[in-house]
Amino acid sequence: MSKKLLLSKFILCYSGSLLLLLFLLVKDELLLFSSDKKKCMCINKGFLLLVIVLLRFQSLMAQETIVRLTPEKERNLGNPLTGWAIYANAFAKPDYWQQFDSLAIAYGGKGIGDFANVLYLRVAWSDMEPEEHVYGWKSNAIIKMLIAGAIERKMKLAFRIVVDSRDKPKDFTPGFVREAGARGFFSGRRGVWSPYVDDRVFQIKYEQFLKAFAAEFNKPALVDFIDAYGLGKWGESHSVNYIDNTNRVKVFEWVNGLYEQYFTRVPLVINYHRLIGTPKDWGAPDSLSRSLLEAVFAKGFGLRHDAFGMTGYYKEWEKRLAADWFPRRPVICEGGWLHNGDGYLKDPRGYRNWGEAWQGEFDDAAAAHANMMDLRDMKEASSWFETAMPLVKKFIAIGGYRLYPEEIKLPGKIIKGRPVTITHRWSNLGIGICPSNLPQWNQKYKVAFALTDKKSGAVCGIWVENNTDVSQWLNGAPATYTTSIITDALAKGDYRWAVAIADTTNSNRAGILLAVKEAITADGWLPLAEVSVE
Repeated sequence: MSKKLLLSKFILCYSGSLLLLLFLLVKDELLLFSSDKKKCMCINKGFLLLVIVLLRFQSLMAQETIVRLTPEKERNLGNPLTGWAIYANAFAKPDYWQQFDSLAIAYGGKGIGDFANVLYLRVAWSDMEPEEHVYGWKSNAIIKMLIAGAIERKMKLAFRIVVDSRDKPKDFTPGFVREAGARGFFSGRRGVWSPYVDDRVFQIKYEQFLKAFAAEFNKPALVDFIDAYGLGKWGESHSVNYIDNTNRVKVFEWVNGLYEQYFTRVPLVINYHRLIGTPKDWGAPDSLSRSLLEAVFAKGFGLRHDAFGMTGYYKEWEKRLAADWFPRRPVICEGGWLHNGDGYLKDPRGYRNWGEAWQGEFDDAAAAHANMMDLRDMKEASSWFETAMPLVKKFIAIGGYRLYPEEIKLPGKIIKGRPVTITHRWSNLGIGICPSNLPQWNQKYKVAFALTDKKSGAVCGIWVENNTDVSQWLNGAPATYTTSIITDALAKGDYRWAVAIADTTNSNRAGILLAVKEAITADGWLPLAEVSVE
């Protein structure tokens, strides 16, 4: 606690006594001016009441504790929907995790989990369901290895399911779908097959899979987000082929409706492509694209784009859409495909080296208030680390949200059964948002105060402040609340105040790690100050 704070508490504690002494000295002089006994009695009663009030004020002020916290501005906190992601698919090598860990260790980490929070799996439906009702997360050794490695490193998962086989070495839709009568088309030298996405057989089989997929992965403790839609080339939502192109809107509503129906606890995002759902791969923005996307944003989908940093593909249309939806929805950034072909050399921004290319991607992400960025695969992650490590660390520090309590005013004494008041001010040091307003989160993250055992640290009671909406906490705009607490159920004794952002769907356990330098308990509570219950 600062010297300035101690001095202010000293002044507050003794100001009541000084005022009381002053009024007692003046009282008799005032009474001399009144010969009326009734008036004299009124003055006496008035002074008595004033004395009581001043004594009470002095007592309360002497018991108040003001705690000011120190923000932690660098460490990877690993909070949901923040930080860096790495990518993988079912073609990953068996030493996938060893490669990434070695890279991280070379740059001062203990493993890749020190830098990245999410393993993003962009996988073929045919890998996730090679035979009907046989699922890749149980049968595919590579997918199992990837998932187990993420869990071991305390990283969460994210998924995009791809059904289109164009530009792929094999069919990305399982063979049993075609065998059941689904219509589709062949492409490429290998003659790979893709379904028409408005075919009814395809849709029935896809929903059947998605239901089973969600039963396994609709778990927020395991999965950070689902990249929905997933149709078209590379699952990027453009170049979508239909039996009848007029079915574009129906298919868009159908597939997103399925994700919304089955993923009720894990956030959904969608690629905000200017040609979403059209048969085209690139061109001027389609007239329906914005309205289609905004319809799902309004339902709670977050924004995700696949070409940050590529000036010719992430343009004003995309930037404006992201800006218009901040801070209502989170933005997730994927860099463009600069490492393919001529890379940065062809970008209109005039990048001269990979460090400048990554700076461009970072700048686009920062302008969009992105919650997440991607290190991609081993090749691109190595380039990020070698040429732009300051940017990697900077996004860990500012990407998404970084929440902490600036100041908390707490009572030092509680009379059992009587309400006490806590005043607390919160800040977000990040450029993005903590999107508790998403329907899958449904405002589950709330500020909570606890009284913990002074000796053991065990939580003895928790009080949730339901008026807090952490999705509204923006950088540079602190939010202040006043919370009233009654401690009926606690035994008399000495305790310690603690605070956390609790997950109200998980027995009010701490759900968001606070960005403070002060020590936080293993279960996520920040100890504050001692208090006695009488």
